[in-house]
Amino acid sequence: MKKYLDAFVNAFEGTISWTWKSIIFEVPWYTNYFWGLVVISLVVWLLEIIFPWRKDQAIFRKDFWLDAFYMFFNFFIFSIVISGFYKVIELLFSEINITPQSFALIDMTNWSPGLQLLVFFIILDFVQWFTHVLLHRYKILWNFHKVHHSVKEMGFAAHLRYHWMENILYKPLKTIGVMLIGGFEPEQAFIVHFVAIAIGHLNHANIKITWGPLKYIFNNPVMHLYHHAYDLPEGKHGVNYGISLSLWDYIFKTNYIPEDSGTIEIGFKGDDKFPKDFIGQNTYGFTKEN
Repeated sequence: MKKYLDAFVNAFEGTISWTWKSIIFEVPWYTNYFWGLVVISLVVWLLEIIFPWRKDQAIFRKDFWLDAFYMFFNFFIFSIVISGFYKVIELLFSEINITPQSFALIDMTNWSPGLQLLVFFIILDFVQWFTHVLLHRYKILWNFHKVHHSVKEMGFAAHLRYHWMENILYKPLKTIGVMLIGGFEPEQAFIVHFVAIAIGHLNHANIKITWGPLKYIFNNPVMHLYHHAYDLPEGKHGVNYGISLSLWDYIFKTNYIPEDSGTIEIGFKGDDKFPKDFIGQNTYGFTKEN
């Protein structure tokens, strides 16, 4: 029992230490996700201000500060809280001889750095796309995912507005995705993580971008706005599930962009009764009436 407790405490303290060192610039720039998130957020917000798609939307839109808090809570605070639990789980699996190499389908160790990054990016994005589909398909998961869809005015910070249970759901599936490549994370994986943050911010931003012919590969604000549409096509649990890539939606026929005015209502039926505060939103999904 002591070794599990020690593993928990060490992981918890280590994550706190790393986060603090990031804040005071004592980690390499390419692993400094704290200031990386800040810089990307400021750049995308500036683009929203200069090139607004919905010109009547306020710079400090509805729930701007709530979404800003969500960004740091989900990206850092909750990561600190949960880090010890994940370390204990990892230790338990190792004791029954389940390691990141146990389910390896691909050995990328001798591939070129560029190819490693590309495959790593594609696999992780598909896993997230599939998880996103599940969040819409099953009511018990949708009740948690409603937090993200409770946004009524879209902006960059809505990217990381989601229920803390989504961290619990995404992390194991992303871990499985990494295990398929032997638990191997490319040395330059920070590029993938920063690119994913930037694309996610842009997809939620008040900016009209479609990427031209590349729209069939990369997700974009026009496509993602319809993912948040209040009114969905009949019989659909959701559309445009893409995270960074739109590719999966076109392959699996879940794409839907009927027009591009940017003026549609977003949310979901019953969102007028949905909690408006952080605590209410993050305890939502656990009661029977939901």
